[in-house]
Formats: sequence, structure tokens, C-alpha cells
Amino acid sequence: MRRLAIDVQSGDYIVARLPANAPTPANLLDPRAPVLVSITRTPTELSIICPAGLAPEGAETEAGWRLLTVRGPLAFTLTGIIAALSSELAAAGVALFSLSTFDTDHILVRQDELQRAVEALRASGHEVGL
Repeated sequence: MRRLAIDVQSGDYIVARLPANAPTPANLLDPRAPVLVSITRTPTELSIICPAGLAPEGAETEAGWRLLTVRGPLAFTLTGIIAALSSELAAAGVALFSLSTFDTDHILVRQDELQRAVEALRASGHEVGL
């Protein structure tokens, strides 16, 4: 695996779940907010990843996540990025939640495992900026 540059984003994130037929919370679609928000609708849920302060009212939430972003953009022809990061973190006993965008890959790790995650990624040769 090539060496990756990874940035730890500021602030706490949540992973939230709303019913599949719930409307998309409009406040999450504000383009002026310089934060990652991911909204995915499936036949069984509306899944949201966003800063903790934007948590949708009434949602089932898992709080206490920190966001790490691979510096991109990454070419679509690159392979194994999430596989490598997840293997390196798994070897260190760090659970993760991953997502990808057009430009890059992101992983979320629990706040209490952030330091261990950073150390594992650095030990694997990646540059991790805090």
C-alpha cells in the first residue's frame, strides 16, 4: 500500500438512523457549512453521518466518532485504500465506520480510540495530521 496523507477533522461526529420514509433534514443540506455530511436512503432507513451538533431530532444515534479524511482527490483506479486502512486499524483493535465520496475516502473511529488509530496509521507509514 502506498503512503497516504490523512487528516483528522475537528469535532465530534454522529451516525444516525431515521425511518426510511423520514424527510431529509433540511439543515443538513446547507452548502455554507464546511463539514462532511453524508445522507444515504435505503428501503429500510435514512442513514446520516454529520457533526454531533447537527444531529437530527428524533433520530437513533451513535455518538462519539471522529472523522479521518484521506487527502484527495483519489483516482478511481486506485484499489485497496479502505481495505488497507481497515486492516491496519483492525490489527490495532480499532473499529471503524467507512464511507467514500467522489474525491476521497473517509473513516470514522471512536473518540476514545482516536490516539490508538493515529498511532497505528503512522506505524503503517501514513502521514496523519491532527
